[in-house]
Amino acid sequence: MKQATLQFKTRIQNVDITNNNIEVQRVILNTILLVLGVLALFYVLILGNMVFNIVQRKALEKESLTLENSVGDLELSYLSISDSVDLSLSSSMGYKETHINYATRKALGSLKFNNNEI
Repeated sequence: MKQATLQFKTRIQNVDITNNNIEVQRVILNTILLVLGVLALFYVLILGNMVFNIVQRKALEKESLTLENSVGDLELSYLSISDSVDLSLSSSMGYKETHINYATRKALGSLKFNNNEI
């Protein structure tokens, strides 16, 4: 045990603690700060985009409500006008009553089909 502690003490005394990597540390610090700044910029852009979309959605909801009200008004006016339409109004507007002609097919009397024969 004494030998191990002695070797440990001698090795510690022989170690030269010097810091030659000041430039590397400065580059790493600048890189970390740059990445942090870029991430903060992206965060602000995404947050701004979300706020813009929320405001736009609210405006579209108001516009949708306005359009729904106008459609309701148009449906009401359509129903009130459709009640006043009759045969005399259509004849005064130039419409004429049609005569229905149906297309019929003559039966094929000369051909005989055998039922269910293969």
